[in-house]
Amino acid sequence: MSFTGGGSDLREFYSQNGYGAVVSAAIKKYMYVVIHPYFHDKIRIKYSRTEDVRSVEEIQHPLVRECLKKAQLGTGFEIASFADVPAGTGLGSSSAFAVGLLNALYACKGKIVTKERLAAQACEIEIDILGEPIGKQDQYAVACGNINYIRFHKDETVDVSPLFLTEEAKGMLERKLYLYYVGGERKASSILAEQKKNIAHGNTYANLCKMVSLSDRLRDFLLRGEIDSVGAILHEGWMYKKELASNISNGAVDTLYQTARSFGAEGGKLLGAGGNGFLLLFCRNHENLAASMACKTLPFQIDQEGTKILFYE
Repeated sequence: MSFTGGGSDLREFYSQNGYGAVVSAAIKKYMYVVIHPYFHDKIRIKYSRTEDVRSVEEIQHPLVRECLKKAQLGTGFEIASFADVPAGTGLGSSSAFAVGLLNALYACKGKIVTKERLAAQACEIEIDILGEPIGKQDQYAVACGNINYIRFHKDETVDVSPLFLTEEAKGMLERKLYLYYVGGERKASSILAEQKKNIAHGNTYANLCKMVSLSDRLRDFLLRGEIDSVGAILHEGWMYKKELASNISNGAVDTLYQTARSFGAEGGKLLGAGGNGFLLLFCRNHENLAASMACKTLPFQIDQEGTKILFYE
């Protein structure tokens, strides 16, 4: 999940501006991928449906098919996946699945692959091969873990700089941030497709430049331990983000956000491309805020490891 700079990781922006930049974090909510031997010389994939095929080319699930082509594992196994939060809620579930699946597939071959390579291959699959109108931040966030300042360069290289917070600053940030579920699930593609088209227009491009500048400012605040500055930065960034495309926010989300502000939230943003999902809110007293919002909540806790193999046999 990103705090600032979301949208500047789109190729249409960073290739024109020279770079994009986000401050983002991986949180302690996970996508689990299990690969198990299959008695038949076939591939079985279990998700919302079950596929049982004889070759990779027959697979209907696009991410699974392309990840298997990349890893070249062969046949005779089955794949299942489980998630802590539903897809389409702005928490990067598709990229988490792509990175996790690649990691698991390479582990089955006895290969250790760097987190940067896993992220780069997930980007290649999602953006270049499948043509999804998305950026690169989710893949690098879930691969590397931690809270990072990430730069996306015109030459397609990516720099991930961990923000090493003191335990006091990390604890304060985790206490003052919470995720509030506003409902609904959606595919980000339609909103991001419009956003990409709008980058050619002056206001959208100018707002993205301001959002990149906010990433630089937030990085410096966090490194100095100035956690109380986060709320105002989030609010300013949300005002810019809402202008990037028509469906990023709506009346119901705006009303909830104003309610949150009236009950002590200093700032926040809708996570992901927009439309629905989770509001990230910065507040000094979430007990009172949660009572007023009447939303399902998730705590904000930073995962510091990124993608990893939990069990190997």
